[in-house]
Amino acid sequence: AGIKGMDPVMHEQLTRDEIERAEKDPKYRLKLKESTVRIPERKRTKGPRYTPLSRRHDRPNAILWLVRNHPELKDAQIMRLVGTTKSTIQQVKDRTHWNIAQLQPMDPVTLGLCSQIDLDFEVNRSSKDKTVQPAEAAHTLLPAEVTTAKETLEPFAGFTTQEAEVSEEKIDVDSVFAKLKQLKNDD
Repeated sequence: AGIKGMDPVMHEQLTRDEIERAEKDPKYRLKLKESTVRIPERKRTKGPRYTPLSRRHDRPNAILWLVRNHPELKDAQIMRLVGTTKSTIQQVKDRTHWNIAQLQPMDPVTLGLCSQIDLDFEVNRSSKDKTVQPAEAAHTLLPAEVTTAKETLEPFAGFTTQEAEVSEEKIDVDSVFAKLKQLKNDD
């Protein structure tokens, strides 16, 4: 652990000639050449991680936010994201937490308790496991066949063709334009 030393000549970052030039001339600046050997970075180990004291009081707020906004998350996933215990999660869910009156749902990413990538990964993982429930299906839109089907009702279904013909026979063209002729004659 800690800082590990590395030989720049062995890892082909510097040549012996470059080092000798720098030893002879104190104003000469070493020029690193591109390394052909890649040194792998240490990956962070999974598991419980240290949360500073100043952020520990934010855990219940983050749990409340996760429970409200992502109810599909399992307790184990919330434990991994926030770094808390199952009993704390259960207390927040049951609203029996000692500080429940002051809790406000806050995003764990903005609180710095987990990264957005970790949160998205857990949400996607839990959404794959979850199947669509029949109660949720009731709140969907109607299918296109139902909404775009042609109506079988005719707009003039109450009228018969005989009534339409009778009403047309009653109209006399001369009587319709008779008043117009009178108005024209008055001028």
